[in-house]
Amino acid sequence: GNMVEWCLPQDIDLEGVEFKSMASGSHKIQSDFIYFRKGLCFGLACFANMPVESELERGARMKSVGILSPSYTLLYRYMHFLENQVRHQLEMPGHYSHLEAFYDDKKGVLPDSKGTPTSQQPVHWLPSIHRYMYPEMKITHPAGCMSQFIKFFGEQILVLWKFALLRKRILIFSPPPVGVVCYRVYCCCCLANVSLPGLGGTVPESKPFFYVNVADIEMLETEVSYVACTTEKIFEEKRDLYDVYVDNQNVKTHHEHLQPLLKINNADKEKYRRLNDQRQMLMYSQEVGEDCSSCEEDLFILFFMEQNNRIFQTLMEVSASQDKTLTADHARGMGLDPQGDRNFLMDLLEVYGIDVMLVIDNPCCT
Repeated sequence: GNMVEWCLPQDIDLEGVEFKSMASGSHKIQSDFIYFRKGLCFGLACFANMPVESELERGARMKSVGILSPSYTLLYRYMHFLENQVRHQLEMPGHYSHLEAFYDDKKGVLPDSKGTPTSQQPVHWLPSIHRYMYPEMKITHPAGCMSQFIKFFGEQILVLWKFALLRKRILIFSPPPVGVVCYRVYCCCCLANVSLPGLGGTVPESKPFFYVNVADIEMLETEVSYVACTTEKIFEEKRDLYDVYVDNQNVKTHHEHLQPLLKINNADKEKYRRLNDQRQMLMYSQEVGEDCSSCEEDLFILFFMEQNNRIFQTLMEVSASQDKTLTADHARGMGLDPQGDRNFLMDLLEVYGIDVMLVIDNPCCT
């Protein structure tokens, strides 16, 4: 099995990290990177696999070099260093001086394991995010991560958007390499950003767990909301651990009451068309040199944030009104399909504890 070969500081609890930092099935690929969660910290590890003429190592030497941090948003800065170091460790095993120097240079104060208050707050994906703060939230990635996400899922991103907004437990399966799948976890989390003041306190916390494996089952059993990815097919059978299972482009749920949300309705198609129109305009403005500061990630995050803000703004206004009645016109004004999104709206009101009466005409009477 996997083993931790070296670490600093030496007294840190790294139980299970040897399986988080090397995805199951990695022996079939040459290199990969992996984001994961360990307690209150997030990790980034770079993996590499090198053939060797050694019976003891069964013809292959595989290593991962990783770092842990209270936040995942800055880990990407060290990706290049980790890639170089894992290659160095394969070629010169046991030489840790570069890693020691890196640790001495970068080490900070981590929350202590006893959970006593420190200056660090618990780490999680903030449900409320100020629009000018989000560049700091980036998990930066190869250029075009968001466009790859949109191309990969197509209109299905509107299905994922609803499940993310409802804070469902979303598990994404894919065989290795897992790095690009970790980016899909991040993109899924971006779908659910809301920046309205006063809403944050009522929002269930959504957690990007990134890569998980069978060693995480006990922890996942206690979670009410998360987005994660795995390379282990056995998870599909463990239905009590997730609400939504994503296998390549196939999004499915075993919960009967959530199945209507899998259907793409007219309002979803219209949203997808608008998103693509905005992307085309952005690409055109970049081509003609008008706008180089905007990027596709900003457009993507703002598109969904504004959509989410519009929904919650309307719901809060209706809940503050005298009759608290949400009509088909309200639904259309929020960019939703009064009939096709009825189940979604009912779930949304329940999850966020919004006191509104849904009065949408029966389809047979319209």
